Amino acid sequence: MASTRQPHQATYDAIVIGAGIQGSFAAYHLAQRHRDTLLLEQFILPHSRGSSHGQSRITRSAYPQAAYARMMPDSFRLWQRLEAEASTTLYRRTGLVILGPAGHSELEGCRRSLGTNEVLDAVTLARRFPGLRLHAGEVALWDSTGGVLFADRALRAVQVGAAEGMGWGCPGLVLAATSITISTQEVFRRHGGTLRDGEKVLRIEPGAVLTVTTTAGVYRAPRLIITAGAWAGALLAPLGLHLPLQPLRIDVCYWREKEPKTPSMGRDSPCFITVGLSQAPHSVYGLPALEYPGLVKVCYHHGSPTDPEERDRDLSGTPHPNITLLSSFISSYLPGLEAQPAVMETCLYTNTPDGDFIVDRHPKFSNIIIGAGFSGHGFKLAPVVGKLLCELSLGEEPSHSTAPFAINRFPGVLRAAL
Repeated sequence: MASTRQPHQATYDAIVIGAGIQGSFAAYHLAQRHRDTLLLEQFILPHSRGSSHGQSRITRSAYPQAAYARMMPDSFRLWQRLEAEASTTLYRRTGLVILGPAGHSELEGCRRSLGTNEVLDAVTLARRFPGLRLHAGEVALWDSTGGVLFADRALRAVQVGAAEGMGWGCPGLVLAATSITISTQEVFRRHGGTLRDGEKVLRIEPGAVLTVTTTAGVYRAPRLIITAGAWAGALLAPLGLHLPLQPLRIDVCYWREKEPKTPSMGRDSPCFITVGLSQAPHSVYGLPALEYPGLVKVCYHHGSPTDPEERDRDLSGTPHPNITLLSSFISSYLPGLEAQPAVMETCLYTNTPDGDFIVDRHPKFSNIIIGAGFSGHGFKLAPVVGKLLCELSLGEEPSHSTAPFAINRFPGVLRAAL
């Protein structure tokens, strides 16, 4: 989606850098509050360079961390609101199975978050979901709210929602798999809000009114939200903030069913995640065959450190230890699938050391709000994260506690600006 190149006003109520799912929801919530907002994206939209592309993500109520569990009901509600506004389906309820050793702390945390004792032993799991297998000492927890978010569709819908909240859009764009048609160029010009893609931010100048210089213009606003994913570190370093963010290159793998259209492995099977398995210390997750016919999405929740600018570099011939791990896992837990991936794609995570988000004000410049380090589990919570970023930027009391996401949990990150 390429934005129009007519001259735009240089001053806004708010600027959001990064039009992934978190930034798009931040802009969406600002639009709902009638703030004239500029949403900047360095790549031409749509693109697959960051963390928000692809067709599917898991959503769930079960979380071992209480902070996320408390946010999930609000997140479900906001996804439903977006579905209604967009007149399209963004969520498919499949249920979620959580596999792990009996009594494991993370599994127990998930059970407490659900407020249920629906624990399945190996016999019960095999009867309900024959494609999944448990081993001695392991159990499964059932989350009936779990399911699939249609990620590409959701990202486009929220970008339209942000646009239509301000009465703006891009000319003539019809969103795939939805009934939404974005407003005409005339409506876009009449109402004035702006999404500009293909503009890389070159410089941010702090102040009561901030200045953001891109490859195509200079923009000003009294508040700025940075949701730049794997590029957040490079944007924040000149502002004296060195966050411990590690971009990871993730292998996104799809595995062929041995017997096509097997009921237990196809479109109607549940999502699953693992916790506490010794052979998969960073968790394995899977989704039913919705994206590619007959191919089940199973991935390792970890990857290799990477420079986001080189994420698409050809790595053929490079060892893939995570694929070896997944092949072994599938042979052991999902015997209905072939043990070698049929399709491999890539995605980016941007991890913090503790795996928790960063949602906070810049410690020196309070009108710069940062959303970063979503560590591969932020998509489902993006409606709430966007709301929190919006509330922080407007000086409102956050609707959920942001204490677990504070920057000051990482000592020594504020240094002299370059």
